[in-house]
Amino acid sequence: MLHKTKGIILHQVKYTDSGVIVQFYTRDFGRQVVLIKGMRNRKSGRHNALFQPMFILDLVIYYKESREVQMLKDFSVAHSPVQIYSDVRKSCIAMFLSEILTSVLREESPNHELFDYLENSIRYLDECDQGFSNFHIAFLIGLTGYLGIEPGRRDDPSKKYFDLRNGNFLLLAPTHPEFCEPHIADFLARFFSASFDDITNIPMTGQLRNEVLETIIKYYGIHLPGLRRVNSIALLREIFS
Repeated sequence: MLHKTKGIILHQVKYTDSGVIVQFYTRDFGRQVVLIKGMRNRKSGRHNALFQPMFILDLVIYYKESREVQMLKDFSVAHSPVQIYSDVRKSCIAMFLSEILTSVLREESPNHELFDYLENSIRYLDECDQGFSNFHIAFLIGLTGYLGIEPGRRDDPSKKYFDLRNGNFLLLAPTHPEFCEPHIADFLARFFSASFDDITNIPMTGQLRNEVLETIIKYYGIHLPGLRRVNSIALLREIFS
Protein backbone atom coordinates (compact mmCIF):
# COMPACT_ATOMS: atom_id res chain seq x y z
CA MET A 1 0.00 0.00 0.00
CA LEU A 2 1.23 3.49 -0.83
CA HIS A 3 2.06 5.74 2.11
CA LYS A 4 3.37 9.28 2.36
CA THR A 5 5.82 10.13 5.11
CA LYS A 6 8.84 12.27 5.79
CA GLY A 7 12.27 10.63 6.15
CA ILE A 8 15.72 11.63 7.36
CA ILE A 9 18.57 9.86 5.59
CA LEU A 10 20.95 8.04 7.90
CA HIS A 11 23.06 5.94 5.56
CA GLN A 12 23.17 4.41 2.10
CA VAL A 13 24.95 1.53 0.37
CA LYS A 14 25.16 0.59 -3.28
CA TYR A 15 22.82 -2.11 -4.58
CA THR A 16 23.43 -3.53 -8.05
CA ASP A 17 24.86 -1.28 -10.76
CA SER A 18 22.27 1.47 -10.54
CA GLY A 19 20.40 1.12 -7.23
CA VAL A 20 21.04 2.00 -3.63
CA ILE A 21 19.64 0.85 -0.31
CA VAL A 22 18.96 3.80 1.97
CA GLN A 23 18.37 3.70 5.70
CA PHE A 24 15.82 6.32 6.75
CA TYR A 25 14.38 7.41 10.03
CA THR A 26 10.80 8.16 9.06
CA ARG A 27 8.19 10.13 10.95
CA ASP A 28 5.44 7.52 10.64
CA PHE A 29 7.27 4.19 10.56
CA GLY A 30 10.47 4.72 12.55
CA ARG A 31 13.61 3.29 11.05
CA GLN A 32 13.11 1.83 7.57
CA VAL A 33 15.31 0.41 4.85
CA VAL A 34 14.25 1.52 1.37
CA LEU A 35 15.39 0.22 -2.02
CA ILE A 36 15.79 2.92 -4.63
CA LYS A 37 16.28 1.66 -8.17
CA GLY A 38 17.94 3.55 -10.98
CA MET A 39 19.75 5.94 -8.68
CA ARG A 40 22.85 6.12 -10.85
CA ASN A 41 20.91 5.94 -14.10
CA ARG A 42 20.74 9.45 -15.60
CA LYS A 43 17.43 8.74 -17.30
CA SER A 44 15.72 8.02 -13.97
CA GLY A 45 15.91 11.64 -12.80
CA ARG A 46 16.95 10.48 -9.34
CA HIS A 47 20.17 12.07 -8.14
CA ASN A 48 22.43 10.39 -5.61
CA ALA A 49 23.51 13.80 -4.30
CA LEU A 50 20.06 14.13 -2.73
CA PHE A 51 20.44 10.91 -0.76
CA GLN A 52 23.25 11.90 1.58
CA PRO A 53 23.03 11.73 5.40
CA MET A 54 20.91 14.45 7.02
CA PHE A 55 18.87 15.21 3.88
CA ILE A 56 15.16 15.34 4.70
CA LEU A 57 12.80 14.00 2.05
CA ASP A 58 9.08 13.72 1.52
CA LEU A 59 8.60 10.08 0.55
CA VAL A 60 5.96 8.00 -1.15
CA ILE A 61 6.72 4.35 -0.44
CA TYR A 62 5.15 0.98 -1.01
CA TYR A 63 5.02 0.11 2.68
CA LYS A 64 4.38 -3.37 4.00
CA GLU A 65 5.01 -4.04 7.69
CA SER A 66 6.25 -7.61 7.19
CA ARG A 67 8.78 -6.58 4.53
CA GLU A 68 12.36 -5.88 5.59
CA VAL A 69 13.12 -3.61 2.63
CA GLN A 70 10.50 -1.11 1.43
CA MET A 71 10.19 0.18 -2.15
CA LEU A 72 10.27 3.86 -3.11
CA LYS A 73 7.69 5.18 -5.55
CA ASP A 74 8.46 8.89 -5.45
CA PHE A 75 10.14 11.61 -3.37
CA SER A 76 10.73 15.31 -3.13
CA VAL A 77 13.22 17.30 -1.05
CA ALA A 78 11.77 18.72 2.17
CA HIS A 79 15.08 20.18 3.32
CA SER A 80 18.44 20.19 1.59
CA PRO A 81 21.20 20.93 4.15
CA VAL A 82 23.29 22.97 1.73
CA GLN A 83 25.23 24.83 4.41
CA ILE A 84 26.13 21.58 6.18
CA TYR A 85 27.75 20.17 3.06
CA SER A 86 29.48 23.43 2.11
CA ASP A 87 31.27 23.67 5.47
CA VAL A 88 33.83 20.97 6.27
CA ARG A 89 33.24 21.34 10.03
CA LYS A 90 29.48 20.91 9.68
CA SER A 91 29.87 18.01 7.26
CA CYS A 92 32.12 16.24 9.79
CA ILE A 93 29.45 16.74 12.45
CA ALA A 94 26.82 15.36 10.05
CA MET A 95 28.98 12.30 9.32
CA PHE A 96 29.46 11.68 13.03
CA LEU A 97 25.78 12.10 13.89
CA SER A 98 24.64 9.87 11.03
CA GLU A 99 26.98 7.14 12.28
CA ILE A 100 25.62 7.44 15.81
CA LEU A 101 21.99 7.51 14.67
CA THR A 102 22.46 4.54 12.33
CA SER A 103 23.72 2.58 15.32
CA VAL A 104 21.20 3.60 18.00
CA LEU A 105 17.92 4.09 16.11
CA ARG A 106 16.46 0.60 15.81
CA GLU A 107 12.73 0.91 16.42
CA GLU A 108 10.44 0.32 13.44
CA SER A 109 7.60 2.24 15.03
CA PRO A 110 6.60 5.91 14.95
CA ASN A 111 8.05 8.39 17.42
CA HIS A 112 6.96 11.81 16.26
CA GLU A 113 8.72 13.67 19.06
CA LEU A 114 12.04 12.00 18.25
CA PHE A 115 11.63 12.68 14.53
CA ASP A 116 10.83 16.33 15.19
CA TYR A 117 13.90 16.63 17.44
CA LEU A 118 16.11 15.23 14.68
CA GLU A 119 14.57 17.44 11.99
CA ASN A 120 14.78 20.61 14.08
CA SER A 121 18.38 19.81 15.05
CA ILE A 122 19.42 19.34 11.42
CA ARG A 123 17.78 22.59 10.41
CA TYR A 124 19.43 24.42 13.32
CA LEU A 125 22.91 23.17 12.41
CA ASP A 126 22.36 23.97 8.75
CA GLU A 127 21.26 27.53 9.45
CA CYS A 128 23.76 28.29 12.24
CA ASP A 129 26.48 30.68 11.03
CA GLN A 130 28.86 30.40 13.98
CA GLY A 131 29.25 29.01 17.48
CA PHE A 132 28.45 25.38 16.57
CA SER A 133 31.67 23.76 17.82
CA ASN A 134 29.76 22.20 20.72
CA PHE A 135 26.67 21.27 18.72
CA HIS A 136 27.38 17.54 18.50
CA ILE A 137 27.79 17.33 22.28
CA ALA A 138 24.52 19.17 22.93
CA PHE A 139 22.76 17.02 20.32
CA LEU A 140 23.85 13.74 21.91
CA ILE A 141 22.81 14.93 25.36
CA GLY A 142 19.41 16.03 24.05
CA LEU A 143 18.99 12.70 22.25
CA THR A 144 19.29 10.73 25.50
CA GLY A 145 15.81 11.83 26.53
CA TYR A 146 14.28 10.28 23.41
CA LEU A 147 16.26 7.06 23.79
CA GLY A 148 15.16 6.50 27.38
CA ILE A 149 18.62 7.01 28.90
CA GLU A 150 18.39 10.64 30.00
CA PRO A 151 20.70 11.35 32.97
CA GLY A 152 19.58 13.23 36.05
CA ARG A 153 20.51 16.89 36.28
CA ARG A 154 22.70 18.23 39.05
CA ASP A 155 20.52 19.66 41.81
CA ASP A 156 23.40 20.61 44.11
CA PRO A 157 26.69 22.25 42.98
CA SER A 158 28.55 20.31 45.67
CA LYS A 159 27.87 17.09 43.77
CA LYS A 160 31.14 17.07 41.87
CA TYR A 161 31.18 13.59 40.35
CA PHE A 162 29.02 12.15 37.59
CA ASP A 163 28.16 8.47 37.81
CA LEU A 164 28.06 7.13 34.24
CA ARG A 165 26.54 3.82 35.26
CA ASN A 166 23.57 5.27 37.14
CA GLY A 167 23.32 8.61 35.32
CA ASN A 168 23.43 10.95 38.29
CA PHE A 169 25.65 13.40 40.14
CA LEU A 170 27.24 12.45 43.45
CA LEU A 171 29.00 14.12 46.37
CA LEU A 172 31.67 11.41 46.40
CA ALA A 173 33.13 9.21 43.69
CA PRO A 174 31.27 5.87 43.39
CA THR A 175 33.01 2.62 44.23
CA HIS A 176 32.87 1.41 40.61
CA PRO A 177 35.18 2.91 37.92
CA GLU A 178 32.48 4.23 35.57
CA PHE A 179 32.39 7.89 36.57
CA CYS A 180 33.97 11.15 35.48
CA GLU A 181 36.07 13.58 37.46
CA PRO A 182 34.80 16.99 38.66
CA HIS A 183 36.29 19.05 35.81
CA ILE A 184 34.30 17.00 33.25
CA ALA A 185 31.21 16.69 35.45
CA ASP A 186 31.01 20.49 35.70
CA PHE A 187 30.77 20.84 31.94
CA LEU A 188 28.27 17.99 31.67
CA ALA A 189 26.06 19.75 34.21
CA ARG A 190 26.09 22.88 32.06
CA PHE A 191 25.27 20.98 28.87
CA PHE A 192 22.44 19.05 30.56
CA SER A 193 20.57 22.31 31.15
CA ALA A 194 21.58 24.17 27.96
CA SER A 195 19.66 24.75 24.74
CA PHE A 196 21.36 24.89 21.34
CA ASP A 197 21.43 28.67 21.63
CA ASP A 198 23.13 28.43 25.03
CA ILE A 199 26.04 26.24 23.95
CA THR A 200 27.92 29.21 22.47
CA ASN A 201 28.27 30.43 26.06
CA ILE A 202 30.14 27.29 27.12
CA PRO A 203 33.78 28.04 26.22
CA MET A 204 35.94 24.94 25.84
CA THR A 205 39.43 24.09 24.68
CA GLY A 206 39.75 21.44 21.99
CA GLN A 207 41.18 18.95 24.47
CA LEU A 208 38.36 19.49 26.96
CA ARG A 209 35.74 19.23 24.21
CA ASN A 210 37.20 15.87 23.20
CA GLU A 211 37.18 14.65 26.81
CA VAL A 212 33.53 15.61 27.25
CA LEU A 213 32.58 13.97 23.94
CA GLU A 214 34.39 10.75 24.83
CA THR A 215 32.61 10.73 28.20
CA ILE A 216 29.22 11.00 26.50
CA ILE A 217 30.13 8.24 24.03
CA LYS A 218 31.13 6.08 26.99
CA TYR A 219 27.78 6.86 28.65
CA TYR A 220 25.98 5.78 25.48
CA GLY A 221 28.02 2.58 25.35
CA ILE A 222 27.11 1.68 28.93
CA HIS A 223 23.37 2.23 28.44
CA LEU A 224 23.10 1.14 24.80
CA PRO A 225 25.25 -2.00 24.57
CA GLY A 226 24.48 -2.33 20.85
CA LEU A 227 26.34 0.89 20.04
CA ARG A 228 28.97 0.18 17.44
CA ARG A 229 32.44 1.64 17.32
CA VAL A 230 32.21 5.26 16.16
CA ASN A 231 34.86 5.59 13.46
CA SER A 232 34.21 9.23 12.57
CA ILE A 233 35.01 10.46 16.07
CA ALA A 234 38.72 10.60 15.19
CA LEU A 235 38.07 13.10 12.39
CA LEU A 236 35.77 15.11 14.64
CA ARG A 237 38.48 15.34 17.29
CA GLU A 238 40.94 16.64 14.73
CA ILE A 239 38.56 19.23 13.27
CA PHE A 240 37.57 20.71 16.64
CA SER A 241 40.83 20.26 18.53
